[in-house]
Amino acid sequence: MNAANPDPLRPHSSVIHDGPSRAGARSMLRPVGFTEADFKKPIVGIASLWSMVTPCNMHIDKLAVNAEAGANAAGGKAIIFGTITVSDGISMGTPGMRYSLVSREVIADSIETVAGGEGFDAVVAIGGCDKNMPGCLMALARLNRPGVFVYGGTILPGIHPDSRKECDIVSVYEAIGQHAAGKIDDAGLAKIEACSVPGAGSCGGMYTANTMASAIEALGMSLPNSSAQIAISDEKKEDCRRAGAAAVALLKAGITPRDIMTRKAFENAITVSIALGGSTNAVLHLLAMAHACGVRLSIDDFTKIGKRVPVLADLRPSGKYGMVHLTRIGGLPPLMKVLLDHGLLHGDCLTVTGKTVAENLRHVKPYPTDQDVVHPFNNPIKPDSHLRILYGNLAPQGAVAKISGKEGLTFSGRAIVFEGEEAALHAILKGRVKAGHVVVIRNEGPVGGPGMREMLSPTSAIMGKGLGKDVALITDGRFSGGSHGFVVGHITPEAACGGPIGVIQQGDPIIIDAVRNELTLDISPKELKARLKAWRPRKPKETRGVLAKYAKLVTSASEGAVTDKYL
Repeated sequence: MNAANPDPLRPHSSVIHDGPSRAGARSMLRPVGFTEADFKKPIVGIASLWSMVTPCNMHIDKLAVNAEAGANAAGGKAIIFGTITVSDGISMGTPGMRYSLVSREVIADSIETVAGGEGFDAVVAIGGCDKNMPGCLMALARLNRPGVFVYGGTILPGIHPDSRKECDIVSVYEAIGQHAAGKIDDAGLAKIEACSVPGAGSCGGMYTANTMASAIEALGMSLPNSSAQIAISDEKKEDCRRAGAAAVALLKAGITPRDIMTRKAFENAITVSIALGGSTNAVLHLLAMAHACGVRLSIDDFTKIGKRVPVLADLRPSGKYGMVHLTRIGGLPPLMKVLLDHGLLHGDCLTVTGKTVAENLRHVKPYPTDQDVVHPFNNPIKPDSHLRILYGNLAPQGAVAKISGKEGLTFSGRAIVFEGEEAALHAILKGRVKAGHVVVIRNEGPVGGPGMREMLSPTSAIMGKGLGKDVALITDGRFSGGSHGFVVGHITPEAACGGPIGVIQQGDPIIIDAVRNELTLDISPKELKARLKAWRPRKPKETRGVLAKYAKLVTSASEGAVTDKYL
């Protein structure tokens, strides 16, 4: 075999490994475990996002070994390689958080680079923390080589030593606000800090990691129920072994990621994200993943789909249960079966099993009748989507709100304006933010941040202070999946690009309407036009390095904040 006539089961590795001219390549591979027979097998790259940076990923090295074993047993030759992660939970509220969304691009670039450079025929990607998942899927789409995504799994909940109530990382961030309000003392805060993150796995509510894992399963790129397994379980190890074997089977069947990630598959992913009450980051990441696939998807598709899809899962942060509770009653497939039976999923979409969504769900049993984690279809938590795409004179190109209904559907208040997250958090904790305020945090967008930080610290402080129903927060940044309350993010154009959020003044009246899907700065058109005319851009915060490159290349949040659109 040669480059002009590659082995059909080894379309990429045969070009690198076969023939006398490739002796140097084979020589390099023998020390890493290749035998003579291995050079005739398809090569399966196992992209491991293991690191000790975060509990979300600390166990993935072991999961990668299971995926390797599954690929090898199926007749492939697996090679494990690594890439990066950035912990949102650790960097939250600091300048380090600017690198979080950037890491999505670095992950995608690095997986594409290694798989392309080494001639892998198929890829299994195993991720844990938030940006891992869309980053992996973007790489698989670009490569378009048979591939499977494996979610590293959810963490077990912590147990408070006094109340015996379950807690997680969001409990800690909300406790910071309670501490500032004098509701708990130093010892109380220390107790919550010490018990809330008990071991390996991704944050345990329907936050961004679990949202994206579920969306990817609905998309067809994970094996059934990969999204709803406990990180340290035997089921997760078996999921990895099966994923390794599935990658080889996809190679033999000639099924590639773009065969699976179609327009209808993305509609399925949006539907499941809504039914679960998922993170606003699903909007940002699904747009970016669709772009990598060449699929046309816009923020308005979330509105169209959201009109007919109810919120059914009572999961944190707005609900009362964690992901582990969904896991214990059967995971995601029974919910998908309900949605399919009600005509809300495209059952003919292909998946990494080689079967369609409908075929995968054919024999799925319903949830137990005595559970209330997932509500019946005829008794939803909310009859339509909690993810609202808002327009108006404050968001001419759109914004994303997460409105569960528990905080109401409209809010009117006066602006209290901050140039960045730290100043806002300080004001909230010091009591400067009062009932009736709309907290405005700007210059935190993809360009202005740069990096579009998550506002979990301010939103959690508001909730911890007991102001969740009395204070709204709007930003050109974004939110953690753990954020809740009356919050609007992804405001575009962002302040750094001349958006109206950049000319809001202290005390301006602002109206948020999640019924009409409008975000309004309640001043005259003449006054707004004059302010925008007088606006001048700030100097870039970064002029060298990855953040500067990101700010130069990145699109708006309404386009997924991708970095390769204009190349």
